[in-house]
Amino acid sequence: MSKSHYETFGTDGPQERREQPGASSHQPPGPHEPYGPGMSLHTAETLPSGLYRDTYRPAYEAQAYLVQEPAPPRRGVGVTRAAAAPDEAETHDGEPAAEASGRGARRRRARGMERPESAVRRLLPQALVVAFLAGGTTAFVAQDKAVELTVDGHQRTLHTFADDVRGLLAEEGVRVGAHDMVAPAPGTALAGGDEVAVRHGRPVRLTLDGRRREVWTTAHTVEGALNELGVRAEGAYLSASGSRPIGRTGLDLAVRTERTVTVMADGRSRTIRTNAATVREAVEEAGITLHGQDTTSVPPDSFPRDGQTVTVLRISGTREVREEAIPFKVERVKDPTLFRGAEVVVQSGRPGLRRDTYLLRTVNGVRDKPRRVTSEVVRGPRKQIVKVGTKALPRTVSSADGLNWHGLAACESGGRPHAVDSSGTYGGLYQFDTRTWRSLGGSGRPQDAPAAEQTFRAKKLYKRRGTTPWPHCGVRLHG
Repeated sequence: MSKSHYETFGTDGPQERREQPGASSHQPPGPHEPYGPGMSLHTAETLPSGLYRDTYRPAYEAQAYLVQEPAPPRRGVGVTRAAAAPDEAETHDGEPAAEASGRGARRRRARGMERPESAVRRLLPQALVVAFLAGGTTAFVAQDKAVELTVDGHQRTLHTFADDVRGLLAEEGVRVGAHDMVAPAPGTALAGGDEVAVRHGRPVRLTLDGRRREVWTTAHTVEGALNELGVRAEGAYLSASGSRPIGRTGLDLAVRTERTVTVMADGRSRTIRTNAATVREAVEEAGITLHGQDTTSVPPDSFPRDGQTVTVLRISGTREVREEAIPFKVERVKDPTLFRGAEVVVQSGRPGLRRDTYLLRTVNGVRDKPRRVTSEVVRGPRKQIVKVGTKALPRTVSSADGLNWHGLAACESGGRPHAVDSSGTYGGLYQFDTRTWRSLGGSGRPQDAPAAEQTFRAKKLYKRRGTTPWPHCGVRLHG
């Protein structure tokens, strides 16, 4: 609380300070008397009023004083300095504080009297900076957009400066491929509040009703993939549950839809709805059992098609083994030592032997054509080798050409070049034995030689021995 009169306080209450004339200065106290000799805190006299200049001003008076003077352009500087002035009790450069305060007030008044053009020039750069920062902040805020990004069902709200969907995905590190779905399209411009959805494609190795192929889907479950692919799952067999999730690596899935199959057996027809994997399973589902050699009109392990009719074949029968001869081949070799037309068998041929097994069966009461099921060669055939003469025949034998050789041949062999007697010793037109035949230059057997060669050899024999070799028929030569 401030007062215009200073008071001292004694033990009995406040006392008014009285000025003592003639006191020019205050004597310094001794070392043990801080307030002077014989003085205490409450008895010390104050300085005379003429020697002490009161610089104290209440706060409201100081504020009024400052308002009357022009304020400097910088905010808060004059107020701070003015508020600090009354509290300063020291002197500035040896001058009393009041005088220093007066000069400061004059300087402040001088600055406050600056021209308006100078103040505008000084404030203009600051205003431009403030306007630039305000505009940049507005543009910065305008480019920031809040969007919702959903990747494979995981939704999040984020802020982005991207101009389109492609930039947003690149900014978030979301890679998309040819089988992925992006909505809206990657080139679509972005605005605040937009929603972007990404669903990655997943490969499914699908075996649908026996046919295998690879397809791509963006569904997350087996049921969703079947709906996306348009596969009717009602009543179908699924190798995986419909609620099973599909990972990014995909999965193998087998689906067998429900089909209508007609089975005919034992004179009756049965139509069933089935998702069987084979014809055999469909026949069993129709309540029909296959026995022994029984089979179906289509391969039992084939896939049953919708609307297919399958006939059960009741088969009974036996197996039969048959042996059949394998004919041999004949090889003919030219021989220049034999007369032309002569053939000599060097190696006799022998047929081979084959053992075949035939199935004799009855299908639905009707005897079927025998069917060979196995074939085994027991013995291979041996070829026959025949030498064929290429030597020219002699034209005549002196003293024997005019004889009746035809009559001799008719008597000995009936005129047959290949005739052989019952003992197998003699053969040919003139019934040579093998030893005599070869002594005359013949080869092989006489009955295998041509008729002309046999007649030539007979003439040579006649020239040697006459009619002696033909004791019974030799007379025919001259008859």
